[in-house]
Amino acid sequence: MKTLRYILLMGVVMVVAGTAHSQIVTDMAIKNTKIPKGEHPSVAEDKLSRQKMDVQLDSAATYYTLIDSAQVRIARKDWAGAEDFIRKAIANEPTNNTNSMLLSNLGTLQRYQGKLQDAIKNYTLALDMTPNAVTLLLNRAATYMESGDVEKAVADFEKVRSLDETEEESRYTLGVMAMDNGDMATAEELFREIKQFNDDSELANEGLGMMYKQKGDYGHAVVYLSEAIKKDPNPTLLGNRADCYLILKQLNSASLDIQNALEKAPDDGFLYLLRAKLNKMRFNKDDMKRDIELAVKYGVDKELAEQIGE
Repeated sequence: MKTLRYILLMGVVMVVAGTAHSQIVTDMAIKNTKIPKGEHPSVAEDKLSRQKMDVQLDSAATYYTLIDSAQVRIARKDWAGAEDFIRKAIANEPTNNTNSMLLSNLGTLQRYQGKLQDAIKNYTLALDMTPNAVTLLLNRAATYMESGDVEKAVADFEKVRSLDETEEESRYTLGVMAMDNGDMATAEELFREIKQFNDDSELANEGLGMMYKQKGDYGHAVVYLSEAIKKDPNPTLLGNRADCYLILKQLNSASLDIQNALEKAPDDGFLYLLRAKLNKMRFNKDDMKRDIELAVKYGVDKELAEQIGE
């Protein structure tokens, strides 16, 4: 399956100083939510979670002081330290209606450390408190994908789709998954759902471009990939458009895309493979051989790369 291009970034705990207490900045603090009785987030017993904190907490430390301390650790990229303070904050006020956000952040810190099952558990605890929180569902879905539990990821993406008719990432991801399974009709339906509310969507245009490329409709693929590239001329999009241009025998356009992509990603073997194909079509045999060698150097299978020269 294609690697998902959009993995949600960590929604770190944001705090600002107040006159008496710190004020949590979040759109997920929902009134009258509580952690279910007896349920508390657990932490894997590894080196990171066992490391000692460099600050001794006063027994009178408040909930907001603990959150402030977590934020300091996040700024230092001390994920294990931030985890520790978040857990202490939740234990300090287990019925605080902001704990959904803290559990979400705890889960994301654990994702950063590769502790995927712990992350899933804490996202789930947060969702027990705020079951329709789209950001939480997307984060848990992404973590399910990382852990290989595709069925549960799909369920979360579908729930997001039902909750928010304008949300793009769930539809894009479901569309990519459908495309990888050969279901082009469903993929197109999902990408066009996005365009109903955002006709200029980069995700929708990328998805449609890749779909048309996979179907062998390279002209339409170029149209949609070009729209996506206007917003984000990243090497992946440029490389895929260059591949279409090569098939369409638009060699100058292909050459320009390959050049621009290599400036951004000089260690991408696929791009050298494309340039080898371009040089073959231009009868530049020596340059073709050089690019085949570079493609292999940067990770392309040698047998696959050498097929270009046959």
